[in-house]
Amino acid sequence: MFDIKAIYEAQSVGDAVRLRLEHPEAQIIAGGSDVLVQVREGKRAGRELISIYGLDELRGVSLDGEENLRIGSLTSFSHITRDPLVQKYCGVLGEAVDQVGSPQIRNIGTIGGNTCNGVTSADSASTLHAWEAIVELTGKNGVRRVPIHDFYIKAGTVDIRGEEGELQTAILIPRASYENTFGHYIKYGMRNAMEIATLGCSVNVRLSPDKRRIERCRIAYGVAGPVPMRAPSAEAAASGAEPSLALAEDFSRAVLRDIHPRDSWRAAKDFREHIAVEMAKRALIESVRKAGGDMA
Repeated sequence: MFDIKAIYEAQSVGDAVRLRLEHPEAQIIAGGSDVLVQVREGKRAGRELISIYGLDELRGVSLDGEENLRIGSLTSFSHITRDPLVQKYCGVLGEAVDQVGSPQIRNIGTIGGNTCNGVTSADSASTLHAWEAIVELTGKNGVRRVPIHDFYIKAGTVDIRGEEGELQTAILIPRASYENTFGHYIKYGMRNAMEIATLGCSVNVRLSPDKRRIERCRIAYGVAGPVPMRAPSAEAAASGAEPSLALAEDFSRAVLRDIHPRDSWRAAKDFREHIAVEMAKRALIESVRKAGGDMA
C-alpha cells in the first residue's frame, strides 16, 4: 500500500538535522496525515522518510523569555485548541485549527506539518499571517527565524533550506501581536466538516483603552492567492478609525485591492471576491465585539 524506500527515526533535533544532511532527498514526516496520503497516491512513492514524530521537545505551548507565544512544531491541532495559553492570548488560532479535517486528523496533524506543506488553504495559515507569526528553523548553522510572510515562497513551497539540514522547530506569536488583541476566523466551504477551505479569512483588532478607536487591525486570507496573504489596504482603512458599520463596509471593500483569487473547480474568481468582502466585514465586526467595542 505504501511504497517507502526507507524510514529513519530521529532521536533529537540534532539527530534530525544530521539525517537531513546525510539523506538530502528524504522527506520529513511528523503525524503523516499529508505525507502518507501523498505516498499512497504515488506522489512521493519510493522516497526515504525521516520521522521526527518521537521528538517530544517539539511539542507544547509556552511563553519564551520575551513573552512570545511559542508553539512547538509537533503540537497537534487538538492540543492547540485546548491549550490554556492559546485560549488566553490567541484563541482565534485554536478556533481556526479546530476546523481542520476530522477529530482523528486534529489529534495526529501538527501545526508544523500544516505550514510546511505550503498550501494556501491551510486553516492555520491566514490566522498565523494575521498575527504576524515567526517561523523557527533549526539546521547545521543553528536557529533561523523567518516572518511567516517570507516563509511562504510560492504554492507548495516554503523557505526551508534542506541543504543546511533545516527543519521547522516552532512557530512564535510575538507579544506585540497578541497583547490586548482579539480576532475572529471564518472558513467558507461547501459543507461544515471535512472540507478544504474555498476561502479563509482571519481578522484581529486592538482597541484604544476607551474602546472608541481601532489602534491596530490585521486581516489575512487563505485561497485568495497562491500563498496566504495580508490585505494592507483594508488594514490601513481600519487602523486609527472609529468602529462603525460604515467603516466595516469600507474595510471590506478595500480587500479587493490586494487579493488575487483564481477560478478553480471549487469556486469562480468573482464568487471568491464576493465572499471575501462579506467575510472581512463579518470578521471585523466580531473581532471588535470580542475586544469590547461597539460597531453601531
